[in-house]
Amino acid sequence: MGSRVQFEDGRIGIIYSDRITDRGKIHGLDKHYIDVGASSKADCPVKVGDAVGFVREFLAQGKLLSAKSMDDRIGCVVAIEAMKRLQNTPHDVYFVFSVQEEVGTRGAQAAANMLDPDVGIALDVTLAGDTPEPTPIAVDLGKGTAIKVKDSGMIAHTGLVRLMKKRAEEANIPYQLEVLTGGSTDARSIQIANGGAAAGCISIPCRYVHSQSETVHADDVENSIKLLVEILSNPIEL
Repeated sequence: MGSRVQFEDGRIGIIYSDRITDRGKIHGLDKHYIDVGASSKADCPVKVGDAVGFVREFLAQGKLLSAKSMDDRIGCVVAIEAMKRLQNTPHDVYFVFSVQEEVGTRGAQAAANMLDPDVGIALDVTLAGDTPEPTPIAVDLGKGTAIKVKDSGMIAHTGLVRLMKKRAEEANIPYQLEVLTGGSTDARSIQIANGGAAAGCISIPCRYVHSQSETVHADDVENSIKLLVEILSNPIEL
């Protein structure tokens, strides 16, 4: 409430809600609206289906990086930087920038069905457990990339988890183990596509997930890149 959003044509809107009579409660989305400066419905330039994005500047405070859509633009950063650094690989490697992960991992499902991979590694954020009264999770900002063990949608391939840990230890890359009680990633679709694949996930710890100020640590991002490069540069024996 009070945040700003921008439409495709550049128009800015302000989010607000109907009058709150009980300050101990938060209104649902059905009680919110976006003020675009229109004086009537007929005067409103916004149509059904028009999409918006939050207006929020990128902020760097030391190594803490805050922005809208770190979930999952930071995963794209990890993929792009890994491609730049990957010199040699014994594998046929495909990098996929998929869509609609938040509404059913749909893009990853289509890509996995087409590519039919033997091994699939998702790149996504995960919750950080270093805030007051956090969701219980043994993952903190600045303590390393996170290797997913399981989430509510999938159990990562045990052999792939062991391999990720091995590669991290061999390269002195700090890592944490992620058990996420709610939510899932594109790894779920990869795991069950076609005849199935050995799937896992490299996760970037993130505070304030699904807000306008998602926050990651630069060292965790760097270590996620390093781990992905190490995995792809060496044989994958599961």
